Amino acid sequence: MRAPLRSIDGFSQALLDDYGEQLDEEGQEFLQRVRGASQRMAQLIDDLLYLSRITRGEMIRQPVDLSGLAELVAQELQQNNPQRQVEVVIQAEVTADGDPRLLRVVLENLLDNAWKFTGRCEQGRIEFGMERNRFTTDYAPPVKLVYYVRDNGAGFDPAYAEKLFGVFQRLHRVDEFPGTGIGLATVQRIIHRHGGQVWADGEVGKGATFFFTL
Repeated sequence: MRAPLRSIDGFSQALLDDYGEQLDEEGQEFLQRVRGASQRMAQLIDDLLYLSRITRGEMIRQPVDLSGLAELVAQELQQNNPQRQVEVVIQAEVTADGDPRLLRVVLENLLDNAWKFTGRCEQGRIEFGMERNRFTTDYAPPVKLVYYVRDNGAGFDPAYAEKLFGVFQRLHRVDEFPGTGIGLATVQRIIHRHGGQVWADGEVGKGATFFFTL
């Protein structure tokens, strides 16, 4: 499926490069839309393949420094987006027992999500930490330790909290916040492989918090 998409993208770019001057503004915009759609489809295919692979490989449990992983991910986000000024607060000495490779994927997705949805905040803030379970919702099991990623970004309507972790599920338009709708589904599958649960709480315009247990 990738080869035809590469052809569509490539020929669309060739048309723009070689014949762009012969097209009016609307024609050029149509070709740009074709390119954008083919690129999004290619990314969607890549994400689906990744989702399939990440949930099939062997899992090796060991002690994991989640604070250290979160620091690394946050540094990468800042390096890739040097124009953003985001306050990232990471609780020290948060550890867990799990597969370090898979848990890094969890933190990458959750922190990237928080980074993305604080993009329109005057002063974005992202927190990672651990706390004692004090919840009584259907999503929060009676477990001792709960890990969380919290932000003060766009948030979401809590009525749709259950839909967040479905494949292709999005609560915001692509033109508002880009993405394929696969990241949180990946997080859920990894957490379930560890025997844990993942859930979210939020409010429109006031941020979101994603919780998980292991």
